[in-house]
Amino acid sequence: MAEPYGCALLPPHGSPTGLDTFRCTIWAQSRYFSSSKDDGSEDEDEDEMEGSSDGEGDAMAESTREYSLEEKEAEAAAIGYKVLGALQRSERVFKPYEPVFAVVQIGSHQFKVSNGDCIFTERLKFCEVNDKLILNKVLLLGSATQTTVGRPTVPEAAVHAVVEEHALDAKVIIFKKKRRKNYRRTKGHRQELTKLRIIDIQGIEKTRTEG
Repeated sequence: MAEPYGCALLPPHGSPTGLDTFRCTIWAQSRYFSSSKDDGSEDEDEDEMEGSSDGEGDAMAESTREYSLEEKEAEAAAIGYKVLGALQRSERVFKPYEPVFAVVQIGSHQFKVSNGDCIFTERLKFCEVNDKLILNKVLLLGSATQTTVGRPTVPEAAVHAVVEEHALDAKVIIFKKKRRKNYRRTKGHRQELTKLRIIDIQGIEKTRTEG
């Protein structure tokens, strides 16, 4: 029997407890981003409410916690960025394309970026829309004439970015079932994302190209 598209089934055999579990994750065909948590949300099954109170309580406690300035800077530095402040209307930070690139690490993810690129990362705390950031975990710098590899990071290298939007990723449906146990759980999840616009790469010699 063929599997439905977008569905992965774990093999039922090999369970030591005899409670065979099927897990199915379905991804949407097209990525949909939304700035509102209400956009595109649908009512889930009643079974979803059971067992979800613990996770919601942890999320509420995390969101209501108050951080000191030192704690905010330390946690942001551990992820790989530093907040400089809001972008002023008079500032002209967006530059023409430059033939250099960098590989930066934000949290547990790595991105290859150039001037003017947009990237989506997991939701960054302690920053709002139009805030300027410095991405200081630069693993590699490259241009047409040279390449600098960090061990593990490149000293005195930085990538400047601006927060453009806090959005939500496409909904993912998680379905769990234990056969012969009348156990079915359906949950939906939308990952919170932050959209960054790269505005400058520093730490490498930039060669001008004749256009």
